[in-house]
Amino acid sequence: MLASTRTVASQSLRRFASEAPRRLNNVHRMTTGKALTQRMLMSTATAAFNQSVDSFPSLVIGPNQSITPQGTFAEAQAEYLDPDQDAVKTLSDGLIKANMGIVAHYYMDVELQGVLQAVKKSSDKLSNRVGIADSLKMGDLAVEMCQGENGATSIACLGVDFMSESVATILAKNGFGHIPVYRATPDAIGCSLAESAERDSYRAWLETSKKDADALHVVYINTSLETKAVSASAVPTITCTSSNVLQTMLQASAQVPNIKILYGPDTYMGENLVTLFNAILNAQGAAAWDDERIARELHAQHNRETIQKLRDSIDVYPSGNCVVHHMFGGEVVNTVKRDYDDAFVTAHLEVPGEMFEIAMEKSLDGRGVVGSTSDILNFISKKVAEAAEDSSSKDTKQRLKFVLGTEAGMVTSIVKSVQDILDSTGNPHVEAEIIFPVASDAVMGVDEEDSMGMSLVPGVAGGEGCSTAGGCATCPFMKMNDLDNLQDVIEMVARTQGPSGSDKDELTLKSHLPPDRLRGRLIGDVDAIDLGSEPILYMREFMKNKALPDELITKICQSN
Repeated sequence: MLASTRTVASQSLRRFASEAPRRLNNVHRMTTGKALTQRMLMSTATAAFNQSVDSFPSLVIGPNQSITPQGTFAEAQAEYLDPDQDAVKTLSDGLIKANMGIVAHYYMDVELQGVLQAVKKSSDKLSNRVGIADSLKMGDLAVEMCQGENGATSIACLGVDFMSESVATILAKNGFGHIPVYRATPDAIGCSLAESAERDSYRAWLETSKKDADALHVVYINTSLETKAVSASAVPTITCTSSNVLQTMLQASAQVPNIKILYGPDTYMGENLVTLFNAILNAQGAAAWDDERIARELHAQHNRETIQKLRDSIDVYPSGNCVVHHMFGGEVVNTVKRDYDDAFVTAHLEVPGEMFEIAMEKSLDGRGVVGSTSDILNFISKKVAEAAEDSSSKDTKQRLKFVLGTEAGMVTSIVKSVQDILDSTGNPHVEAEIIFPVASDAVMGVDEEDSMGMSLVPGVAGGEGCSTAGGCATCPFMKMNDLDNLQDVIEMVARTQGPSGSDKDELTLKSHLPPDRLRGRLIGDVDAIDLGSEPILYMREFMKNKALPDELITKICQSN
């Protein structure tokens, strides 16, 4: 149970759960796809220069499943962490009846994630039918759900469009191309970062930058299949994640010493990787990286000379960013430095340089982490486990503070992990405080009719999901997925499997399928889907064998 800070709004949520559809994100569904992207990009310029932050909201996770929110934004998040049991039962029964699986990204809203976590625990039949993960792992989980005699016969994918597209592609490459993947809404669910790689300027950058070089395009997985296909037709391309991008670059330069790496489309991530290499090369004293330390801790085939050469070979696309991570501005950074020096600082590789540098500096002595959503989750879990298992902490109250330098939707998985650790260790004196680097009032008022009794939900006026007074709260594109729409899809799938299935349901479900822009297309006499899958398969082989495939190396060396 949550702490006594719950309000009447919680009762309202329960009251309407079984009586009416949830429409908490109505404003997000009214504005979709590229139109929303344009609004977000226009809004970031104002937000970046209008930030004033005195303190950050937070959630304190304690023993006995206690959660204490501090600040209005945290209170709004906490309202959703204790899922409505009627919603859990309805979703669980529907999944079993429809024989479906659900894969969802970490950035789903807290209400939806809370319900999904409870559904996963509600029945042995559903223990492997619900997965919350990063974009790459979502595809792997979908494959696992479809395996076996009683495997899922369809998958609901909760994310942005390139994620559902990727899940469908991975299923097809693993022999499950007949399994339909359904999005929660028929509307386009865009992504500002992915769309930045679909502009003509991105192709022009590739064509210009690859000249007179053994070039390799390292493209972030958070892009469309079309981007991967078009890129692979222009320059040898391998996909990367925020977890493996560093090792991809290190291994590529080890195998092709004169390589030129073109990284895109995430400008912040690319610049942060260059900053990381600079920090390694410039560190002094006890923190210095000599050849032996580089070979031991970074990559066995590298030394200071090769790291400098790699750093100088990286060409970063200059015009791509995620509207979420773009919002960690100067005042947010100043508040972290001034008031949270005692906290662990986490930062996704996509966040702007200053926020990244704080986390990177702290990571050198174990007080921070930079990396993917999974890296952040694992770091927080590890630190809490170490504290909870330390016998010296059994008699002294200890609160570990973590600044969450990524999208706030991650808090659901963090809360679950911390609670499991505290329950298993039985240590009553350890707490974890998850600090959101946003303004404490990063919420928006909504109409009573739309909110079903709740006057505040996470976000800001206008539905952008980012606070102009102190950073980013949530991803507006992810929030186009909601519980009500998901339930609608499940019910339609269930009806189509029975004798009363209607043509209308089947037609509607077709509109929920992932984008299919590449089917039947050829790019340079090559099937576009195969070409778009190629960079993903190269990455898979690299992850399995810890070396870039020979086929890719040959293409790199022949590209000049």
